[in-house]
Amino acid sequence: MGELRTIKLTINGVTREGRAEPRKLLVDFIREDLGLTGTHVGCEHGICGACTVLLNGEAARSCLMLAVQAHGAEILTVEGLATNGKLHPLQEAFWEHHGLQCGFCTPGMLLAAYDLLRVNPSPTEPEIRAGLSAVLCRCTGYQGIVRAVQAAAKRLRAAG
Repeated sequence: MGELRTIKLTINGVTREGRAEPRKLLVDFIREDLGLTGTHVGCEHGICGACTVLLNGEAARSCLMLAVQAHGAEILTVEGLATNGKLHPLQEAFWEHHGLQCGFCTPGMLLAAYDLLRVNPSPTEPEIRAGLSAVLCRCTGYQGIVRAVQAAAKRLRAAG
């Protein structure tokens, strides 16, 4: 076992601290040390996007980053989307438009969509497909996912 390093970060609005070897991946630190298992480990090569989180406001692959690199960062995981027991409009839209499929890619899809709608609140269908292209759905449920993002965008714009 290597030397353990203290990692302190803010995740889903809560300051958390843990200790990990310098070689530990951020996705493993989030899941194993912080107990937030919503972020999925897929390919571990940054290709599938299942491990996508928002790191300091930008979508990032947590399987391509060491946990020690996230020291001091602010992270949003899928667990942080819902507030006070109420699903985020994206989560509701995924459920309503059958965008969940098997659910494995869902955390990455939701955070990629969240990031997309943050910078482009009125994306066209091609823009949605391009915005989500870094996350793979092995169920090929892209139609439902695109419809869900369109519905969520409409709700978020209406909510102001």
